[in-house]
Amino acid sequence: MHALPQAPPASELWTLSGGLRLAFERRAGPGFAFDLRLPVGSAHDPVGQEGSSGVLEEWLFKGVAGRDARALQDAFDDLGVRRGGGVGPEATRMGVSGLRDDLGASLTLVADVLLRPDLPEAELPVLTDLARQDLDGLQDSPPDLLALEARRVTFPRPADSPLAGFAHPPSGTLKGLEGLTADTLRAHLDAYGQAGAVLGLVADLEQEAALSLVSDALAGLRPGRQPQATADFQAGRRVHVTDADAEQTHLSLTAPGIAPGDSRWLAWQVALTALSGGSASRLFHAVREERGLAYAVSASPVLLGGQGFLTAYAGSTPARAPETLEVMLAELARLPQGLSADEFRRARSGLRASVVFSAESMRARAGALTRDVAVFGQVRPLAELRASLDALTLESVNSFLAAYDPVSEITIVTLGPENV
Repeated sequence: MHALPQAPPASELWTLSGGLRLAFERRAGPGFAFDLRLPVGSAHDPVGQEGSSGVLEEWLFKGVAGRDARALQDAFDDLGVRRGGGVGPEATRMGVSGLRDDLGASLTLVADVLLRPDLPEAELPVLTDLARQDLDGLQDSPPDLLALEARRVTFPRPADSPLAGFAHPPSGTLKGLEGLTADTLRAHLDAYGQAGAVLGLVADLEQEAALSLVSDALAGLRPGRQPQATADFQAGRRVHVTDADAEQTHLSLTAPGIAPGDSRWLAWQVALTALSGGSASRLFHAVREERGLAYAVSASPVLLGGQGFLTAYAGSTPARAPETLEVMLAELARLPQGLSADEFRRARSGLRASVVFSAESMRARAGALTRDVAVFGQVRPLAELRASLDALTLESVNSFLAAYDPVSEITIVTLGPENV
Protein backbone atom coordinates (compact mmCIF):
# COMPACT_ATOMS: atom_id res chain seq x y z
CA MET A 1 0.00 0.00 0.00
CA HIS A 2 1.38 3.40 -0.95
CA ALA A 3 1.58 6.01 1.77
CA LEU A 4 -0.65 9.00 1.22
CA PRO A 5 1.28 12.22 0.56
CA GLN A 6 1.63 14.48 3.55
CA ALA A 7 -0.23 17.79 3.39
CA PRO A 8 2.07 20.79 3.45
CA PRO A 9 2.30 22.58 6.77
CA ALA A 10 -0.37 25.23 7.33
CA SER A 11 2.22 27.91 8.00
CA GLU A 12 5.93 28.47 7.65
CA LEU A 13 8.42 30.92 9.12
CA TRP A 14 11.58 31.93 7.29
CA THR A 15 14.28 34.50 7.98
CA LEU A 16 15.80 36.32 5.03
CA SER A 17 19.56 36.78 4.99
CA GLY A 18 19.18 40.41 6.09
CA GLY A 19 17.01 39.49 9.08
CA LEU A 20 13.44 40.07 7.88
CA ARG A 21 11.15 37.28 9.06
CA LEU A 22 8.43 35.99 6.74
CA ALA A 23 5.44 34.18 8.20
CA PHE A 24 3.49 32.49 5.40
CA GLU A 25 0.20 30.63 5.49
CA ARG A 26 -1.30 29.01 2.42
CA ARG A 27 -5.02 29.45 1.92
CA ALA A 28 -7.11 28.46 -1.05
CA GLY A 29 -8.70 31.33 -2.93
CA PRO A 30 -7.99 33.98 -5.53
CA GLY A 31 -6.71 36.63 -3.14
CA PHE A 32 -3.71 37.55 -1.03
CA ALA A 33 -3.01 39.74 1.99
CA PHE A 34 0.24 40.81 3.56
CA ASP A 35 1.11 42.88 6.59
CA LEU A 36 4.60 44.34 6.98
CA ARG A 37 5.63 45.41 10.48
CA LEU A 38 8.70 47.60 10.93
CA PRO A 39 9.71 47.92 14.61
CA VAL A 40 9.93 51.72 14.60
CA GLY A 41 7.06 53.70 16.08
CA SER A 42 6.31 56.96 17.82
CA ALA A 43 7.98 55.78 21.04
CA HIS A 44 11.25 55.64 19.06
CA ASP A 45 11.10 59.26 17.92
CA PRO A 46 14.30 61.06 18.95
CA VAL A 47 13.92 63.38 21.94
CA GLY A 48 13.13 66.86 20.64
CA GLN A 49 11.86 65.42 17.33
CA GLU A 50 8.56 63.97 18.46
CA GLY A 51 6.45 63.28 15.38
CA SER A 52 9.32 61.87 13.31
CA SER A 53 7.71 58.48 12.70
CA GLY A 54 4.24 59.84 11.96
CA VAL A 55 5.43 62.54 9.56
CA LEU A 56 7.94 60.22 7.89
CA GLU A 57 5.28 57.59 7.19
CA GLU A 58 3.21 60.23 5.37
CA TRP A 59 6.26 61.64 3.57
CA LEU A 60 7.24 58.23 2.18
CA PHE A 61 4.05 58.14 0.10
CA LYS A 62 4.49 61.64 -1.38
CA GLY A 63 6.57 60.36 -4.28
CA VAL A 64 8.40 57.14 -5.12
CA ALA A 65 10.89 56.24 -7.86
CA GLY A 66 9.89 59.20 -10.00
CA ARG A 67 6.14 58.88 -9.40
CA ASP A 68 4.48 61.75 -7.56
CA ALA A 69 1.96 61.07 -4.80
CA ARG A 70 -0.96 60.90 -7.24
CA ALA A 71 0.88 58.56 -9.62
CA LEU A 72 1.83 56.29 -6.70
CA GLN A 73 -1.76 56.11 -5.54
CA ASP A 74 -2.85 55.42 -9.13
CA ALA A 75 -0.33 52.55 -9.28
CA PHE A 76 -1.95 50.93 -6.24
CA ASP A 77 -5.43 51.62 -7.57
CA ASP A 78 -4.56 50.15 -10.96
CA LEU A 79 -3.86 46.88 -9.17
CA GLY A 80 -7.25 47.06 -7.47
CA VAL A 81 -5.70 46.47 -4.05
CA ARG A 82 -6.70 47.71 -0.61
CA ARG A 83 -3.95 49.45 1.33
CA GLY A 84 -3.75 50.13 5.04
CA GLY A 85 -1.33 50.63 7.88
CA GLY A 86 -0.11 53.43 10.10
CA VAL A 87 2.15 54.27 12.99
CA GLY A 88 1.72 52.94 16.51
CA PRO A 89 3.83 53.35 19.64
CA GLU A 90 6.27 50.57 18.72
CA ALA A 91 5.82 49.84 15.02
CA THR A 92 4.97 51.15 11.58
CA ARG A 93 2.77 48.86 9.50
CA MET A 94 2.02 48.63 5.81
CA GLY A 95 -0.65 46.22 4.62
CA VAL A 96 -1.97 45.35 1.18
CA SER A 97 -4.64 42.90 0.01
CA GLY A 98 -5.91 42.05 -3.46
CA LEU A 99 -5.89 39.36 -6.11
CA ARG A 100 -3.09 36.81 -6.05
CA ASP A 101 -1.77 37.70 -9.52
CA ASP A 102 -0.97 41.21 -8.23
CA LEU A 103 1.01 40.10 -5.18
CA GLY A 104 4.44 40.53 -6.78
CA ALA A 105 3.64 44.01 -8.08
CA SER A 106 2.21 45.03 -4.71
CA LEU A 107 5.32 43.87 -2.87
CA THR A 108 7.48 45.79 -5.34
CA LEU A 109 5.49 49.00 -4.78
CA VAL A 110 5.90 48.72 -1.01
CA ALA A 111 9.61 48.03 -1.44
CA ASP A 112 9.85 51.14 -3.62
CA VAL A 113 8.17 53.19 -0.88
CA LEU A 114 10.82 52.10 1.62
CA LEU A 115 13.88 52.05 -0.64
CA ARG A 116 13.28 54.62 -3.35
CA PRO A 117 11.17 57.41 -1.87
CA ASP A 118 11.56 60.84 -3.46
CA LEU A 119 10.97 62.65 -0.14
CA PRO A 120 10.05 66.00 -1.73
CA GLU A 121 11.02 68.72 0.73
CA ALA A 122 8.23 71.01 -0.48
CA GLU A 123 5.73 68.60 1.13
CA LEU A 124 7.19 68.83 4.65
CA PRO A 125 5.47 72.08 5.69
CA VAL A 126 2.15 70.62 4.58
CA LEU A 127 2.71 67.39 6.51
CA THR A 128 3.82 69.10 9.71
CA ASP A 129 0.82 71.43 9.50
CA LEU A 130 -1.50 68.42 9.17
CA ALA A 131 0.18 66.92 12.25
CA ARG A 132 -0.47 70.15 14.17
CA GLN A 133 -4.11 70.03 13.13
CA ASP A 134 -4.32 66.49 14.44
CA LEU A 135 -2.87 67.64 17.77
CA ASP A 136 -5.42 70.47 17.88
CA GLY A 137 -8.16 67.89 17.34
CA LEU A 138 -7.04 65.99 20.42
CA GLN A 139 -8.10 68.95 22.54
CA ASP A 140 -11.71 68.14 21.63
CA SER A 141 -11.41 64.52 22.79
CA PRO A 142 -11.05 64.17 26.58
CA PRO A 143 -10.64 60.35 26.41
CA ASP A 144 -7.68 60.76 24.03
CA LEU A 145 -6.18 63.50 26.20
CA LEU A 146 -6.56 61.26 29.24
CA ALA A 147 -4.89 58.35 27.44
CA LEU A 148 -1.86 60.52 26.65
CA GLU A 149 -1.65 61.86 30.18
CA ALA A 150 -1.97 58.34 31.57
CA ARG A 151 0.95 57.21 29.39
CA ARG A 152 3.03 60.19 30.56
CA VAL A 153 2.35 59.46 34.22
CA THR A 154 2.52 55.68 34.04
CA PHE A 155 5.39 55.21 31.58
CA PRO A 156 7.67 58.26 31.78
CA ARG A 157 10.72 58.44 29.56
CA PRO A 158 13.90 57.40 31.39
CA ALA A 159 16.02 60.53 31.84
CA ASP A 160 19.01 59.08 30.00
CA SER A 161 17.06 57.71 27.02
CA PRO A 162 17.55 59.29 23.57
CA LEU A 163 14.06 58.06 22.63
CA ALA A 164 10.96 60.16 23.26
CA GLY A 165 8.96 57.27 24.73
CA PHE A 166 5.24 56.63 25.09
CA ALA A 167 3.81 59.98 26.20
CA HIS A 168 2.96 61.49 22.80
CA PRO A 169 0.80 60.48 19.82
CA PRO A 170 2.21 59.65 16.36
CA SER A 171 1.49 63.27 15.39
CA GLY A 172 4.18 64.26 17.87
CA THR A 173 4.25 67.44 19.94
CA LEU A 174 4.19 71.07 18.85
CA LYS A 175 7.79 71.55 19.97
CA GLY A 176 8.89 68.26 18.38
CA LEU A 177 7.35 69.17 15.03
CA GLU A 178 9.33 72.40 15.05
CA GLY A 179 12.51 70.33 15.38
CA LEU A 180 11.87 68.21 12.30
CA THR A 181 13.95 68.80 9.18
CA ALA A 182 14.47 66.91 5.96
CA ASP A 183 17.88 65.77 7.24
CA THR A 184 16.58 64.50 10.61
CA LEU A 185 13.78 62.56 8.91
CA ARG A 186 16.17 61.01 6.37
CA ALA A 187 18.36 59.93 9.28
CA HIS A 188 15.29 58.44 10.98
CA LEU A 189 14.50 56.46 7.81
CA ASP A 190 17.78 54.57 8.24
CA ALA A 191 16.09 52.58 11.02
CA TYR A 192 13.42 51.26 8.64
CA GLY A 193 14.87 48.03 7.33
CA GLN A 194 15.15 44.32 7.92
CA ALA A 195 16.23 44.30 11.57
CA GLY A 196 13.22 43.20 13.61
CA ALA A 197 10.89 43.46 10.60
CA VAL A 198 8.14 40.87 10.10
CA LEU A 199 5.97 40.18 7.05
CA GLY A 200 2.82 38.12 7.43
CA LEU A 201 1.56 36.72 4.12
CA VAL A 202 -1.55 34.70 3.29
CA ALA A 203 -2.06 33.44 -0.29
CA ASP A 204 -2.70 30.32 -2.34
CA LEU A 205 0.90 29.70 -3.34
CA GLU A 206 3.52 27.01 -3.04
CA GLN A 207 5.92 27.80 -0.23
CA GLU A 208 8.87 28.23 -2.60
CA ALA A 209 6.91 30.67 -4.76
CA ALA A 210 5.89 32.76 -1.75
CA LEU A 211 9.45 32.93 -0.44
CA SER A 212 10.78 33.82 -3.89
CA LEU A 213 8.31 36.69 -4.39
CA VAL A 214 9.10 38.23 -1.01
CA SER A 215 12.85 37.76 -1.41
CA ASP A 216 12.85 39.33 -4.87
CA ALA A 217 11.00 42.41 -3.60
CA LEU A 218 12.35 42.93 -0.07
CA ALA A 219 15.75 41.25 0.23
CA GLY A 220 17.34 44.54 -0.78
CA LEU A 221 15.95 46.45 2.21
CA ARG A 222 18.59 48.34 4.20
CA PRO A 223 19.77 46.65 7.43
CA GLY A 224 17.73 48.99 9.60
CA ARG A 225 17.66 49.12 13.38
CA GLN A 226 15.44 47.74 16.11
CA PRO A 227 15.28 50.46 18.78
CA GLN A 228 13.95 49.57 22.21
CA ALA A 229 11.81 51.95 24.25
CA THR A 230 11.59 51.11 27.93
CA ALA A 231 8.14 50.83 29.53
CA ASP A 232 9.17 51.87 33.04
CA PHE A 233 5.90 51.32 34.90
CA GLN A 234 5.26 53.70 37.79
CA ALA A 235 3.19 51.86 40.36
CA GLY A 236 0.79 53.43 42.82
CA ARG A 237 0.58 56.92 41.35
CA ARG A 238 -2.56 59.06 41.58
CA VAL A 239 -2.87 62.11 39.32
CA HIS A 240 -5.81 64.34 38.38
CA VAL A 241 -5.84 66.62 35.33
CA THR A 242 -8.25 69.53 35.75
CA ASP A 243 -10.44 70.34 32.76
CA ALA A 244 -12.96 72.93 33.91
CA ASP A 245 -14.93 72.70 30.65
CA ALA A 246 -15.32 68.91 30.66
CA GLU A 247 -18.85 67.60 31.04
CA GLN A 248 -17.64 64.22 32.24
CA THR A 249 -14.90 62.88 34.45
CA HIS A 250 -12.75 60.31 32.71
CA LEU A 251 -10.91 57.59 34.62
CA SER A 252 -7.86 55.58 33.55
CA LEU A 253 -6.46 52.71 35.60
CA THR A 254 -3.25 50.84 34.77
CA ALA A 255 -1.81 47.80 36.53
CA PRO A 256 0.84 45.16 35.81
CA GLY A 257 -0.25 42.16 33.77
CA ILE A 258 1.36 39.13 32.15
CA ALA A 259 4.06 39.20 29.47
CA PRO A 260 3.28 37.42 26.18
CA GLY A 261 5.88 34.69 26.67
CA ASP A 262 4.62 33.81 30.14
CA SER A 263 2.88 30.44 30.55
CA ARG A 264 0.04 32.27 32.35
CA TRP A 265 -0.78 34.43 29.32
CA LEU A 266 -3.96 32.59 28.25
CA ALA A 267 -5.23 32.35 31.83
CA TRP A 268 -4.84 36.14 32.06
CA GLN A 269 -6.72 36.58 28.79
CA VAL A 270 -9.61 34.49 30.13
CA ALA A 271 -9.67 36.58 33.31
CA LEU A 272 -9.73 39.86 31.37
CA THR A 273 -12.53 38.57 29.16
CA ALA A 274 -14.58 37.73 32.25
CA LEU A 275 -13.79 41.20 33.60
CA SER A 276 -14.66 43.09 30.41
CA GLY A 277 -15.77 40.91 27.54
CA GLY A 278 -19.38 41.79 26.87
CA SER A 279 -22.71 42.49 28.52
CA ALA A 280 -22.23 39.64 31.01
CA SER A 281 -18.80 40.82 32.13
CA ARG A 282 -18.13 42.01 35.64
CA LEU A 283 -17.31 45.65 34.89
CA PHE A 284 -20.23 46.14 32.50
CA HIS A 285 -22.68 44.63 34.96
CA ALA A 286 -21.39 46.33 38.12
CA VAL A 287 -20.72 49.79 36.70
CA ARG A 288 -23.38 50.22 34.02
CA GLU A 289 -26.18 47.70 34.40
CA GLU A 290 -26.45 47.51 38.18
CA ARG A 291 -25.68 51.12 39.14
CA GLY A 292 -25.90 53.19 35.94
CA LEU A 293 -22.63 54.93 36.76
CA ALA A 294 -21.17 55.11 33.26
CA TYR A 295 -22.28 54.42 29.71
CA ALA A 296 -18.81 53.23 28.67
CA VAL A 297 -16.58 51.07 30.85
CA SER A 298 -13.93 48.62 29.71
CA ALA A 299 -10.67 46.85 30.49
CA SER A 300 -8.11 45.47 28.08
CA PRO A 301 -4.54 44.19 27.84
CA VAL A 302 -1.83 46.51 26.55
CA LEU A 303 1.64 45.44 25.43
CA LEU A 304 4.50 47.91 25.79
CA GLY A 305 8.20 47.21 25.85
CA GLY A 306 7.60 43.45 25.80
CA GLN A 307 5.50 43.63 28.97
CA GLY A 308 1.80 43.17 29.53
CA PHE A 309 -0.40 45.62 31.42
CA LEU A 310 -4.06 45.81 32.36
CA THR A 311 -5.76 49.11 31.53
CA ALA A 312 -9.32 50.11 32.43
CA TYR A 313 -11.37 53.13 31.42
CA ALA A 314 -14.70 54.72 32.30
CA GLY A 315 -16.39 58.06 31.68
CA SER A 316 -18.86 59.22 34.31
CA THR A 317 -20.57 62.36 35.55
CA PRO A 318 -18.40 64.41 37.92
CA ALA A 319 -20.81 63.76 40.79
CA ARG A 320 -20.70 59.98 40.34
CA ALA A 321 -17.06 59.61 39.32
CA PRO A 322 -15.83 58.77 42.85
CA GLU A 323 -18.36 55.94 43.11
CA THR A 324 -17.45 54.74 39.60
CA LEU A 325 -13.80 54.55 40.60
CA GLU A 326 -14.69 52.77 43.83
CA VAL A 327 -16.71 50.11 42.00
CA MET A 328 -14.00 49.57 39.36
CA LEU A 329 -11.36 49.10 42.04
CA ALA A 330 -13.64 46.71 43.91
CA GLU A 331 -14.10 44.57 40.80
CA LEU A 332 -10.34 44.44 40.21
CA ALA A 333 -9.76 43.60 43.86
CA ARG A 334 -12.25 40.73 43.53
CA LEU A 335 -10.19 38.98 40.82
CA PRO A 336 -8.00 36.98 43.27
CA GLN A 337 -11.18 35.31 44.53
CA GLY A 338 -11.44 33.59 41.16
CA LEU A 339 -14.11 33.12 38.50
CA SER A 340 -17.32 31.18 38.75
CA ALA A 341 -17.86 28.17 36.51
CA ASP A 342 -20.28 30.18 34.35
CA GLU A 343 -17.88 33.10 34.02
CA PHE A 344 -15.07 30.78 33.01
CA ARG A 345 -17.22 29.00 30.45
CA ARG A 346 -18.43 32.24 28.86
CA ALA A 347 -14.97 33.83 28.80
CA ARG A 348 -13.30 30.80 27.28
CA SER A 349 -16.05 30.46 24.68
CA GLY A 350 -15.63 34.14 23.79
CA LEU A 351 -11.89 33.68 23.27
CA ARG A 352 -12.49 30.57 21.15
CA ALA A 353 -14.88 32.56 18.96
CA SER A 354 -12.40 35.42 18.59
CA VAL A 355 -9.72 32.96 17.45
CA VAL A 356 -12.04 31.54 14.80
CA PHE A 357 -13.26 34.90 13.53
CA SER A 358 -9.76 36.39 13.47
CA ALA A 359 -8.85 33.78 10.86
CA GLU A 360 -11.85 34.37 8.63
CA SER A 361 -10.41 37.15 6.47
CA MET A 362 -7.02 37.04 4.80
CA ARG A 363 -6.23 40.56 5.98
CA ALA A 364 -6.95 39.71 9.61
CA ARG A 365 -4.95 36.50 9.40
CA ALA A 366 -1.95 38.25 7.81
CA GLY A 367 -2.01 40.76 10.67
CA ALA A 368 -2.25 37.94 13.21
CA LEU A 369 0.76 36.19 11.68
CA THR A 370 2.79 39.38 11.94
CA ARG A 371 1.70 39.97 15.51
CA ASP A 372 2.46 36.39 16.54
CA VAL A 373 6.03 36.55 15.30
CA ALA A 374 6.67 40.06 16.63
CA VAL A 375 5.11 39.42 20.05
CA PHE A 376 5.50 35.68 20.66
CA GLY A 377 8.51 34.96 18.45
CA GLN A 378 6.66 32.28 16.48
CA VAL A 379 3.49 31.57 14.54
CA ARG A 380 0.76 30.19 16.76
CA PRO A 381 -1.15 27.67 14.61
CA LEU A 382 -4.87 28.09 15.04
CA ALA A 383 -5.38 24.43 15.93
CA GLU A 384 -2.75 24.65 18.66
CA LEU A 385 -4.21 27.89 20.00
CA ARG A 386 -7.67 26.33 20.18
CA ALA A 387 -6.21 23.27 21.86
CA SER A 388 -4.45 25.44 24.44
CA LEU A 389 -7.72 27.18 25.22
CA ASP A 390 -9.50 23.84 25.50
CA ALA A 391 -6.82 22.64 27.91
CA LEU A 392 -7.48 25.52 30.31
CA THR A 393 -9.54 24.61 33.33
CA LEU A 394 -11.41 26.67 35.89
CA GLU A 395 -8.94 25.42 38.48
CA SER A 396 -5.89 26.53 36.51
CA VAL A 397 -7.30 30.00 35.86
CA ASN A 398 -8.32 30.46 39.49
CA SER A 399 -4.93 29.23 40.65
CA PHE A 400 -3.35 32.00 38.59
CA LEU A 401 -5.83 34.60 39.85
CA ALA A 402 -5.20 33.70 43.49
CA ALA A 403 -1.74 35.24 43.14
CA TYR A 404 -2.76 38.10 40.82
CA ASP A 405 -3.41 41.34 42.68
CA PRO A 406 -3.57 44.27 40.23
CA VAL A 407 -4.94 46.79 42.73
CA SER A 408 -1.86 46.76 44.98
CA GLU A 409 0.23 48.48 42.28
CA ILE A 410 -2.43 50.29 40.29
CA THR A 411 -1.86 53.80 38.94
CA ILE A 412 -4.90 56.05 38.52
CA VAL A 413 -5.14 59.10 36.29
CA THR A 414 -8.35 61.11 36.00
CA LEU A 415 -9.44 64.08 33.90
CA GLY A 416 -12.40 66.33 34.59
CA PRO A 417 -13.64 69.47 36.30
CA GLU A 418 -13.01 68.22 39.85
CA ASN A 419 -10.57 65.83 41.51
CA VAL A 420 -11.93 62.37 42.19
